[in-house]
Amino acid sequence: MDRNDMDNRNFTLLTDFYELTMMQGYFERGESCNGRVVFDAFYRDNPCNGGYAIACGLDQVIDYIKNLHFSEDDIEYLRAQKVFKEPFLKYLRDFRFSGDIYAVPEGSVVFPMEPLVKVVAPAMEAQLVETAILNFINHQSLIATKASRVCYAAGNDGVMEFGLRRAQGPDAGTLGARAAVIGGCIGTSNVVCAQMFDIPALGTHAHSWVMSFDNEVEAFRCYADLYPNNATLLVDTYDTLRSGVPAAIQVFKELREAGRMPKKYGIRLDSGDLAYLSK
Repeated sequence: MDRNDMDNRNFTLLTDFYELTMMQGYFERGESCNGRVVFDAFYRDNPCNGGYAIACGLDQVIDYIKNLHFSEDDIEYLRAQKVFKEPFLKYLRDFRFSGDIYAVPEGSVVFPMEPLVKVVAPAMEAQLVETAILNFINHQSLIATKASRVCYAAGNDGVMEFGLRRAQGPDAGTLGARAAVIGGCIGTSNVVCAQMFDIPALGTHAHSWVMSFDNEVEAFRCYADLYPNNATLLVDTYDTLRSGVPAAIQVFKELREAGRMPKKYGIRLDSGDLAYLSK
């Protein structure tokens, strides 16, 4: 999937059902109930008692609004629900968003009660887009904020994003990776995200690599030979402090003595008490 494939998908029905039933209510009651309204997307408290949040997800909001339309399949699905009347369905067939959207740029530092996105539109239109905008903004701002806090704690050390296998599906994994980079990460393990958004693809190796060798020293030597410019070694396959770290130190010493020290090198901890083990 390239970026255009993701951006051009029709997310018009990415909404709560009650948004549509309210729309029909406004439609039935006429222009007096469909005046221009203002909807603000904001949050009440900083997550985890942090001092700020990072706004993210606006790019997807823009693409969503640009592609907002009810297809014939959408109309038929809604008709089959036996809830919506034909005049309203006819209105939806020609629906286009006519309102205005204001937002802070992605990556901006934001604070509680401050609008991240402001929708100024007829009530029916604002009602329809409410759920999708919250979906795009909430998840990605959460990830960007967490990434920003981690990167701040890391100081001058680069932090890579590695959340794909724990994300809530491929879209969350890809857009979450993008949000982490907006929050300060220097690259991602997610190859499709790297391809779509021109982000550096980064990685190490897995426990299965180590277990395919007789011992950790052999596994680390082979990996460092294969990737001489970027050798990050996973040290917690068996015992982090008794075998993994000593084996990594041995291999790095061998590389230094041979004049082949990688430009980028380090170790990776994937389990255990990370605070204790890192110290």
